[in-house]
Amino acid sequence: VCFIPGGLDCSVSFVSQILGKVCIRGRQKEILSVLVPHLTDLTKSDCIWQRICWRLVECVPDRWMEAVVLGFVQKAPGADVLSRLLGNLVVKNKKAQFVVTQKMLLLQYGYTTAVLQNLLGYLSLDSLRRALMIKVLQELLETWGSSSAVKHSPVEQQQYISKAILICLSHLKEPEIESCRQELLMSMMEGVKCHLDSSLPQIRRLGMIVAESISSKITTDGPVLKFQYEEDDEARELKSLLVQAPLLSVLPDLPDNNRNENAEAALPAVLESNGKSPTETTHVMPDGDSDAELDSDDDLVPYDMSEDKELKKTKAPVYIRDCIEVLTGSEDLDKWEEAVKALEGLVRKNPAAAREVSVELAKILLHLEEKTCLEGFAELRQKAQVAVLTTDPIPVAQYLTSQFYSLNYSLRQRIDILDVLVLAARELSCPKAHGKTKHSGAQNPCIQLLPESDSSKDWRRIVDERIKSKTRRFAKGQSQVERPSGPNEFSSLAGHFFFPLIQNFDRPLATFDLLGEDHFVLGRLVHTLAVLMYLAVNTMAVTAMGKALLEFVWALRFHTDSYVRQGLLSCVSSVLLSVPAERLLQDVTEELLETRLWLEDVVEKDPDGDCRRLALQNLLLMENLKKKLETVPS
Repeated sequence: VCFIPGGLDCSVSFVSQILGKVCIRGRQKEILSVLVPHLTDLTKSDCIWQRICWRLVECVPDRWMEAVVLGFVQKAPGADVLSRLLGNLVVKNKKAQFVVTQKMLLLQYGYTTAVLQNLLGYLSLDSLRRALMIKVLQELLETWGSSSAVKHSPVEQQQYISKAILICLSHLKEPEIESCRQELLMSMMEGVKCHLDSSLPQIRRLGMIVAESISSKITTDGPVLKFQYEEDDEARELKSLLVQAPLLSVLPDLPDNNRNENAEAALPAVLESNGKSPTETTHVMPDGDSDAELDSDDDLVPYDMSEDKELKKTKAPVYIRDCIEVLTGSEDLDKWEEAVKALEGLVRKNPAAAREVSVELAKILLHLEEKTCLEGFAELRQKAQVAVLTTDPIPVAQYLTSQFYSLNYSLRQRIDILDVLVLAARELSCPKAHGKTKHSGAQNPCIQLLPESDSSKDWRRIVDERIKSKTRRFAKGQSQVERPSGPNEFSSLAGHFFFPLIQNFDRPLATFDLLGEDHFVLGRLVHTLAVLMYLAVNTMAVTAMGKALLEFVWALRFHTDSYVRQGLLSCVSSVLLSVPAERLLQDVTEELLETRLWLEDVVEKDPDGDCRRLALQNLLLMENLKKKLETVPS
């Protein structure tokens, strides 16, 4: 019961029940878009209306409390307004406390950043509610640092939790940081390890940003934690959350005269320290300084050196064996750089010479480390590896695939092997123009004519011009350039690239465990197999490859890493697109049925959005294949 200025007592419980009933019936947006602005204006300077508003929401029955609280949090224009409207509702009502501190933060993740700032700002504005904010931060950090949550939660939810943590950190005061400094440090160490172990770049960067933010808050002296990652809009938005959003009631509206006075009072402190007024900012040179400037050499026009080129001190190697000698034994860094730059071109120009030392070259390039700060070293090295592999595919592919499962290789080297295999397979599968150089701008005739005399060319041109002038065209499309055609060189090599990679994935080595901690390399392997399968379309071995790949997918279908599962679903797509439909039904019928059941399960239950999308695409491909086979006459 509230006392109002008219001298009458009134109960708002009936209005509270109507409000709750309307919100739970799905009219939350319509009623609160009108009610919240009115209550915001009435409670701005009237404490009685504040008490009426508090009583209004407190009297809402528990079964309708969630809908009302959600509506107020989303419609309130700021945290201070939400504090005026709800008061200490979360302290008095257990249902409201569960919605605000658990459901909106840990169980749901579809709210905007502004709603998160309203919610957590509301918890921070009162001493009774700040204890709840500290508790919320601890629970958020516990979820953020859980390896199970990182593996099984969608990326969107992890972004949402990261934003909530950063907003909570922005509201922490120094005594609160001091009291929970050790706990924050332990949470940061556990969480950043889980995130850096993830195969997804987004998850790793989220962990880096949150860990940097926690480190900057808890570190009083000494260096703070710093990572290297790409600074994009998302990263900048996350970092901006560490700065508290200004409250709407802190800066009241001022008349124009007061604004001008405040603007003048807010001039930079530099002017005050120099003892100058704003009109004295023009820099005046003393007489001695002006004479010195006149005597200086600044008025001399510099030479134009824009087209100057650095003179090469060392000549590039001319032979492949010279490159091998330089890369393996020379201490001259200039020669080493020139050899790295020239190797790809030499291999492609002299394929016969490259085949003689192809495996030796592949071994050198696989173990080659950067000796100088050569720009684009990784790209140059990779291009040279691809050139060697495409020049002599079978022995080099056998060497690389055997080394992928060998001992004493770093994860970086194993990933390099996979990248080189994919790039070489793409190059080999692309048709090449043999025997002539094609000009894309000219329209090549479909039939090659014998050389003709000048007179025949003249009459041909005249006739063509007359035909062109007499022909009426209603629409003219783009001239079609003849595409290069040629044999698919990868068709006979697909098995040498594919089968050695799929054989030993389940055999752990002393320094390499694909099914254990090296799941990132497993994800890259799965994606590589999917690409090789796709490039093997119309080859003799495609059916055997498809059957082996479906068995491989079936063995790993329940992997916990979402990046690996995405690769497995890509493998299924490659099989459906590459293997002829008739062969699929005849040779891999049982595997297809099992795969279909798994895809339906992924669409319904997988937490990762990309996995669900890929599974749905595969089911549609299966339906299209089924319809295609039904239309074919028996």
